[in-house]
Amino acid sequence: MNLVKNIKNIAKEVLLNESEAIKKIIDYLDLDFEACVEAILASKGRVVVTGVGKSAHIANKIVATLNSTGTPALFMHAADAIHGDLGMVQKEDVVICISKSGNTPEVKVLVPLIKRIEVKLVALCSNTTSYLAKQADFVLNASIEREACPNNLAPTTSTTAHLAMGDALAVCLLQARNFSSQDFARYHPGGALGKKLYLKVDDLYKGHECPTVKENSSLKEVIIEISTKRLGAAAVVNEKEQLLGIITDGDLRRMLGKYNNIAEIKAKDIMSPHPKLVEKGTYATSALKILQENNISQLVVTDEEKVLGFVHIHDLLKEGIV
Repeated sequence: MNLVKNIKNIAKEVLLNESEAIKKIIDYLDLDFEACVEAILASKGRVVVTGVGKSAHIANKIVATLNSTGTPALFMHAADAIHGDLGMVQKEDVVICISKSGNTPEVKVLVPLIKRIEVKLVALCSNTTSYLAKQADFVLNASIEREACPNNLAPTTSTTAHLAMGDALAVCLLQARNFSSQDFARYHPGGALGKKLYLKVDDLYKGHECPTVKENSSLKEVIIEISTKRLGAAAVVNEKEQLLGIITDGDLRRMLGKYNNIAEIKAKDIMSPHPKLVEKGTYATSALKILQENNISQLVVTDEEKVLGFVHIHDLLKEGIV
């Protein structure tokens, strides 16, 4: 029990250390940060992010975030750069070099080579008096007091601060470019995330036959239509296929308790006249919200007043939207 308690305390100290460090770098946001964002926006090239060791891992993540939010970026390992990969850097690019100390041997070799290409150099570091910081056009200050590591050695708090600063940069660029959720969907077409952003009810209702009955259809016809189309409901329409109401499995059950003689019952007698519906072109996430808010299983999809089909909660479950 004491061991578990000690483990929790250690974990809390790590998280507090790192969260406090992120809070402190807020005060380090200055004109250099703004100028860096403006330089990237004005650039006709890519953002090349480089680093070595743990900084290289952070650089990879920042590159992934930039690419997915509308800023073309690529990763260049600092060690590989001085052995040929420097050819990745073009004159219209902006280079971000990540280093805690700003004085590592690879950085000291690489920086003069980058400067020779005459591109803008950004230092993302925790030492603003370092070689890297002095050579950079812009300095993103991610200084920390100490690492979360008890020996103050393992990159922990520093890498967290660098990552957070990279996220801040990416989001500033995203908003400056007016990058929308539709833009985001174009870069994330796969998986549940992509589907949440681009999937529409049109992609779902077409997978089913549309269960419809006329207002004077018999009870038998209603039951057969609901049973054969397997959506738990049927739309009641007029001769122009315009929506008049809906009959669900629940309506049929309630009917049995309401009527003694069901032989003469017509669809119009048991339909709900104001069903929940969505227009074609509606995003699936919006349809899901309506289903959840009203605690129902299906929605009628319409084109103005004409019934096109149904979208069922099971369709959304199948697509991983729920």
